[in-house]
Amino acid sequence: MTKEKESTIATALEEYLEGRGVSRRSFLTFCSSMAATLALPASFADKAAAAIAEDNRPPIIWLEFQDCAGDTESFLRASRPTAAELVLDYLSVDYHETIMAAAGHQAEAARQKTLDEWAGKYIVIVEGSIPTAQGGIHCTIAGHTAMDILQKVGGGAAAVIAVGTCATSGGIAAAHPNPTGAVGVKELLPNKPVINLPGCPMNVVNLTATIVHYLTFGTLPTTDKLGRPLFAYGKRIHDNCERRAHFDQGQYVEAWGDAGHRQGWCLYKMGCKGPATFHNCPTVKWNDGQSWPVQAGHGCVGCSEPGFWDTMGPFYDRLPNVPGFDITDATATKVGLGLTAAAAAGFAVHGVAKTMTLRSGDDEE
Repeated sequence: MTKEKESTIATALEEYLEGRGVSRRSFLTFCSSMAATLALPASFADKAAAAIAEDNRPPIIWLEFQDCAGDTESFLRASRPTAAELVLDYLSVDYHETIMAAAGHQAEAARQKTLDEWAGKYIVIVEGSIPTAQGGIHCTIAGHTAMDILQKVGGGAAAVIAVGTCATSGGIAAAHPNPTGAVGVKELLPNKPVINLPGCPMNVVNLTATIVHYLTFGTLPTTDKLGRPLFAYGKRIHDNCERRAHFDQGQYVEAWGDAGHRQGWCLYKMGCKGPATFHNCPTVKWNDGQSWPVQAGHGCVGCSEPGFWDTMGPFYDRLPNVPGFDITDATATKVGLGLTAAAAAGFAVHGVAKTMTLRSGDDEE
């Protein structure tokens, strides 16, 4: 981009922001927060601002299938920027059954218009799992199964973003015995670029960051082997948890409401799945960055991991044999009492080394 074009864009952006009663400083603060979320240098903020100012918004088709609408609720509670700004300014949401004014034939016509006029250029956001049993009859819209709709709409998209654990891996609908044959988006669109943003629900900060990355670079962010962007799912919750220091000292909550619980000690023994869960909850948090479950005193339930309804339960029991966490109650007690610093150091080194080995193996796959 030439300096002359950058200057023109910057002027247009300032005029636009002023017209909306938004200071350029506030907007750049938002762009800076996106840079931090994406783990990009601060210079990314100016590039993001320019990309948004160019008004190159991709049309969005938001599909809802077998779900509780929790991800839509998360979307509507976006505050950085607000949902209205996402819909009207940063994104062009042409179809979303829950929030669109049109209904029935008009709604279907709006979706078809986007498919016809923006073939290969629009983005699809999918919420909810897709039932495949009995030909997919468990979820139909306008006489078409979710399977057919996804393959038609997703097949012509530039990219597909699956939001929430139901859309990424089937969620609660896919829990044993999975009577509807629920699956995630990627299973039905194996040849399309699919970004998975799991969580129950997904955090709208991660959706916003993914879209801003796409607007700025024209590509989707780098992902792990599960299709999750590394900026949001590259580290375990345990690694950034504010209770981590208590874990390292062997200070655990033993019962709800005990002295350790009141003092913010580690919730591992109470069933916290943070050591086995990859997500950025401790850094982006919820409710406009105010808090998150562990900070509020409840253990992580591992909702961003595939099949968590089956693999992470019971939610209040400690998971055995967590990779990198070969810890027993006896070991925890020894660490907590500080009987041997060498044992504590050895445990930490063992956990880090083993985790690095496992992650390295994941990357090779």
